[in-house]
Amino acid sequence: MKLNFQINSLYICVKDMERAIKFYESLLGQEVTERDEVYSVFSINGFRYGLFANEKVKQAKICGNTCLPSFTVNDIELIQEKLQQLNCPIVFPLTVIGKNKVLEFTDSEGNDIEVTCPVDLSKE
Repeated sequence: MKLNFQINSLYICVKDMERAIKFYESLLGQEVTERDEVYSVFSINGFRYGLFANEKVKQAKICGNTCLPSFTVNDIELIQEKLQQLNCPIVFPLTVIGKNKVLEFTDSEGNDIEVTCPVDLSKE
């Protein structure tokens, strides 16, 4: 029997669950799917994006930027406006890499998050 892998979720660590939920509800334009003081989830087109309050269960995590959640959007200008409204620091400025426009921002909990948007080749 062959072992098959499927990735259908990820989670980020958060320090303040309510603040994180409010931030991601505003960013994603949707309400949290599952709300809990330790682990809350947003369902994004069937993908589970979790918020984990690791300190509530005394689980030590070393935070860093070795795992970078990445969202793909259809309009880079709209997401830049949303990030500005949310006062998100841009830690990697908008750059074209291959066939994508890419930027990174820091969320309300100190996590760096990537956003990509396909380059519109018809405008070039």
